[in-house]
Amino acid sequence: MRVTYLGPEGTFSGDALAAALGGGEAERLPQATIYDAILAVEEGRAERAFVPFENSIEGAVRATLDTLAFEAESVAVVGEHDHPVSHSLVAGRQLELAEITAVLSHPQANAQCSRFIREQLPQAEVRAAASTAEAVRIVGESGEPWAAIGTASAAAIYGGVVLREGIEDSADNVTRFVWIGPGGLALSGGDRWKTSLAFAELGEDHPGALVEALTEFSSRAVNLTRIESRPLRQGLGRYMFFIDLEGSSEQADVAAAIAALREKASSVRILGSYPVDAAGIPGEPA
Repeated sequence: MRVTYLGPEGTFSGDALAAALGGGEAERLPQATIYDAILAVEEGRAERAFVPFENSIEGAVRATLDTLAFEAESVAVVGEHDHPVSHSLVAGRQLELAEITAVLSHPQANAQCSRFIREQLPQAEVRAAASTAEAVRIVGESGEPWAAIGTASAAAIYGGVVLREGIEDSADNVTRFVWIGPGGLALSGGDRWKTSLAFAELGEDHPGALVEALTEFSSRAVNLTRIESRPLRQGLGRYMFFIDLEGSSEQADVAAAIAALREKASSVRILGSYPVDAAGIPGEPA
């Protein structure tokens, strides 16, 4: 099974993938961006992608939502895995914090450690990198008094020195990763299922339009576990809404709620309906 993820080796995505595999085997194919990881499945160059979806501190991973909504219509979310995240401050050599002139990482990691940066590295310029591992690699090769926010495993891979551990703003820092597979994949699992969908354009704009749409779920006792919006990319004030709900899209109450939503929204797409507690690669032959 070929599985893509945000690389290079030493990213949190790589560590989370190893945990999600639970000792199972896969051909790991690191990609430069989340977009590239998902498009590899869309284009048939991989069977699964494993990408971050949301974080308990910073919320949704926009690159994942936008790629699923606008770039990859033939794939689906087929599973999920929650992974605790602990950030380390890594430099190419031993440094005092006051010596550091720049701190590099993926924007999500920088945001998850914003308090530490603000209080402990006020003099440092914050810079974005394509991934946490790439930041560690750049810092290690630069020779400059820079530091990266990344994993201890990346420090070991790229010869970095861990200056501080556990620098995230919250000790309960968890990232929810999702498995991406081809649309129509047959899935099996336990009793708990989740459905993710996106919808847009709720007819004529009027007060309460969104509430009316969501009432289709609450009136059928379908529990929503997440809701957020992203720009529809068609001018200001137009949005696409993303929701997660408990249950399979094939359950009668969930199916009825989605059908009713289609009457209110011009666009409704089921991003995936998948078992929550399944282990290993979802949909992998036994």
